[in-house]
Formats: sequence, structure tokens, C-alpha cells
Amino acid sequence: MQYNAQNMLIRSQDTGGSGVFAKVNAAQAGWDYLNMAAIRLLRGEKFADKTGDHEHVSVILGGRCNVRTSKGDYLNIGRRPDVFSGMPYAVYLPRGTDFEIEAVSETVEIASCWVATDQDHPPKLIRPPDCAVELRGGGNASRQINSIIPPGFDCHRLVCVEVYTPSGNWSSYPPHKHDVHREDANGKVLEADLEEIYFYKIDPPNGFAYQRVYNDSRSIDAVMMAQNNDAVLVPEGYHPVVSAHGFTTYYLNFLAGRRSPPTRM
Repeated sequence: MQYNAQNMLIRSQDTGGSGVFAKVNAAQAGWDYLNMAAIRLLRGEKFADKTGDHEHVSVILGGRCNVRTSKGDYLNIGRRPDVFSGMPYAVYLPRGTDFEIEAVSETVEIASCWVATDQDHPPKLIRPPDCAVELRGGGNASRQINSIIPPGFDCHRLVCVEVYTPSGNWSSYPPHKHDVHREDANGKVLEADLEEIYFYKIDPPNGFAYQRVYNDSRSIDAVMMAQNNDAVLVPEGYHPVVSAHGFTTYYLNFLAGRRSPPTRM
């Protein structure tokens, strides 16, 4: 697949009502693992599905919900009204799980990611105290990282973090990549081969951020303007972001591939 600005930028489908407003399908993205969807439910509305042959994580972006599953229930979870007002709740589910999400606040927004697996890991409710917070970088390349599913979490392939980039700052910077599996002589992983999705929220929501995705050969070299509820695919290469002046940029990173070391966001 030849990647360019048109097929790496997935525009929001948000019409302001309930339902799915962002979606990435692994086959359509031209890669092996990552699928994601963002959904909004109004109070009392329900969404039901099965994880099938996938491990699955749902991150509550804002609002409160009940998550009932064939492996246990998680009731009245989520506290922040939006991603700019608190720390996350999330639910990790293994393959072979039936689940239903019910909105118990006026609205709830959830971003989910699912990845094919041949392993079984325990379900887990991830609460704000479980999410390590890190301030990374310095000067106008500083940002905040909230780890939801960090490397080393009891799962197979998934990694999930959320990143806050202040007005005018650079993020995922200095530019870095994770598209080749490299180990040193002792077997320590130096670079992991990962697919990655950036899902954006902007405060205020009429703002924007720019993201460049490029590789060493420049067979991929694109600049995309990401707006509220857009997603950007990172199939390979470097992928720095800059937040427009006057706006705070949030992105939710989903990554998957071979087991990964800590990565820079």
C-alpha cells in the first residue's frame, strides 16, 4: 500500500449525535493488527459486541458508563467530563468475551482498540491511580504522558497512552520511529516494529495540530492537519506533532506489533 496524506489522515465522521464518529479498520489501513473506533452514547443507550479473536481495550474519553461482560461487570465507571478534565478509566478484555456498554451520564464517549491475538490474559479495570503520569521533553518540546496500557502490562500486543501537548509545543519529538525489530547482542530490544494510531482531541475544539509522517527513503513523506476527533495512521517512519498556538492538543495512542520496549510519544 502506498501511504500518503489522503489515506493516513482519517477524518472524523462526527455529526454531533450518538454513534460511531471515528473508525480505523486494519485491512483498510493496509496493516496487520490495529483496529479502533470512537463512539458516543446518550444516557440509557447501549452498545454490545464480542471481542472474538481479539484482545480489546475501551478508554472512557468522557462521561460515565456501565460495562457488563461475560467475565465480570464494571459499573458506573469514568469520572472526567472530557479528556481535558481528568485522568482516564479503561477496561481491558481478552478474546472470547461478550460485552455491553451502557451510558449512565448524559453522554459518554469511548475510544476502543482491538488486536488479533492467540493468547489469553485476564480482564482488568484500569483506574486513574493505575495510570502513571510522566512529563517528557523540555521547553517547547514538553508534553504530558498518561500510561493506560504500558509495555509490560498483562496483555499480548496492545500499548495505549494518552498525550497532552500544550499550545505551540512539539510532541513525539525529537522525531523517532519504531518500524524495525532490532535487538542487541544480549537480546535486548532496541527498536520494536509497531503500527500506531493517533486519535485527536483539541481544546478548544475548533483548533488543529500538524503531524508529519516520513521515513528515511521518503517513500512516505506527508504532512497532515489533524482536527478534533480525527485519526492519523503511522504505518512506519518518524511522526512528530506540533500543536497550533492557542490550542491544547490531546492524542490517544494505540500501538501494536511485537512486544515493545518503552517508546517515546
